[in-house]
Amino acid sequence: MIAAIKTVYDPEIPVDIYELGLIYRIDVDDDRDVIVDMTLTAPGCPVAGDMPIWVENAVRSVSGVGDVKVNLVFDPPWDMSRMSDEARLALNMF
Repeated sequence: MIAAIKTVYDPEIPVDIYELGLIYRIDVDDDRDVIVDMTLTAPGCPVAGDMPIWVENAVRSVSGVGDVKVNLVFDPPWDMSRMSDEARLALNMF
């Protein structure tokens, strides 16, 4: 599941959205239905309407997954502290 989500990139940043810390929750129930809570780097992100669809499509590509729901949330707000070390390294932030 995470590998599939890591194929989704913010078009303005050369790091996948998982490493950026935009994925807040992934919940898989007994029926293999998936709920993903995600955010954006900024509420006015130009791909705000598209990115949840990209995540949904990526999760649906995983074998055995049932229904998929992606929620766009803004609480807590995203900030750079949510980025992984891998993302920081890719963006030369060390």
